[in-house]
Amino acid sequence: MGSRRVLSLSSTPSLLVILFCFGPFSHINAKVNLTGPSSTPINRDLYHTSHALMEQIKALVHRHPDKLYMETFRSKNKGYHAEMTVVTYCRNRKQIDDKSKYRILLSFGQHGRELITSELALRILSILSKEQSLPNVDPLSLHNLFERLVIKVVPMENMNGRELVEAGDLCERRNGRGVDLNRNWSVDWGKKEKDYDPYEENPGTAPFSEPETQIMRKLCLSFEPHIWINVHSGMEALFMPYDHKNTTPDGLPSYRMKLMLQRLNHLHCKGRCLVGSGGGSVGLVLLAYLAHGTATDYMFDVARVPMAFTFEIYGDGTASAKDCFKMFNPIDQTTFNRVLNDWSAAFIAMFNMSTHQLDELRSNTTGSNLDKFVSIDDYRNGYLMDRRSSYGKKMEVLDLGMQEIRTYFRLFFLSSVLLLLMFCCRISKRIRPIISGMTF
Repeated sequence: MGSRRVLSLSSTPSLLVILFCFGPFSHINAKVNLTGPSSTPINRDLYHTSHALMEQIKALVHRHPDKLYMETFRSKNKGYHAEMTVVTYCRNRKQIDDKSKYRILLSFGQHGRELITSELALRILSILSKEQSLPNVDPLSLHNLFERLVIKVVPMENMNGRELVEAGDLCERRNGRGVDLNRNWSVDWGKKEKDYDPYEENPGTAPFSEPETQIMRKLCLSFEPHIWINVHSGMEALFMPYDHKNTTPDGLPSYRMKLMLQRLNHLHCKGRCLVGSGGGSVGLVLLAYLAHGTATDYMFDVARVPMAFTFEIYGDGTASAKDCFKMFNPIDQTTFNRVLNDWSAAFIAMFNMSTHQLDELRSNTTGSNLDKFVSIDDYRNGYLMDRRSSYGKKMEVLDLGMQEIRTYFRLFFLSSVLLLLMFCCRISKRIRPIISGMTF
């Protein structure tokens, strides 16, 4: 990863493994360089191609039109085009707009090289549609849980970047024009650490400069999720805000989020996962790595999503820095199946724990304030919006307003310098003839 500032060390199985895990850390993230070829090719017996995976999902939706609904969104910027598929699950599709249900937004494949995440998206959709089942899970309790949820799944957020990986650039994590989509959001955008590497963390020319992040922002602000999970690989971790500063949010809800992650770590990671904020202290290992412009920080701070997480579902600490496929993805059938099975169960457990916590939050909130963290009446071209939440509105207006002010200030400063230079040139031309005509 970028900066490895480990101040205290865990007694977990191997210090070497921990340090290597920090190397591929993808969300906050991974400074894996980069130019050399990966020594492990994509295992085509395990992994779908991007187009084959999307065809599988399309067929799944077609078989379950009562539960699943698929949409395709397109956007472009300066000749660069992006396309994104979103699958919505609801036990009864007629109840998709039922405000009593909890809304969950899941994003997979934000970084192209993390193929395993999109395979997990397919597995979760198969479980939601009942084409696959979870062992040791009571079907009735699962039915009751799913009855309360509306889930939007983005199986492959970065299709263009994924295609570059499939073409042979197995270390590529950015989108099709070299921007890291998890640095292109507006919270603390553009700030660079001392070890900044543009190959890994290029934030783009401005917040939301990329069509992919424009689509994701519009999706979030229109869907108004209660839970957001951004899924990556590179290590095993359960992260909550913040990424851009060395702290977690204040208050009881944040404390409960952390307790929930610790419980999930105990039940499903067997204690292997790092737990805490992305940019701060994590368990016994103090990981001081700050990431600026991440999706999860935006979801929590600006979009006001009550529960925002980043899950890291796999990492091979024994892989070399150039062996990116092995570092970010299981390469054998046994590990591949274990990762999908374990994390599918972990996600279902997370849904269950989250709804219980949200129930408590809702019961302690007057009226339906929980549903008013974000409410978008109009959202056009990724910029114009109106919120019922005055705090959310102020945050978004301030965020966008500061971007505009900075842009206009730069233009004003540049034009002032140019005018000054032109003025100086004209003065110098007028003075020269006078001096040359003088006699001493």
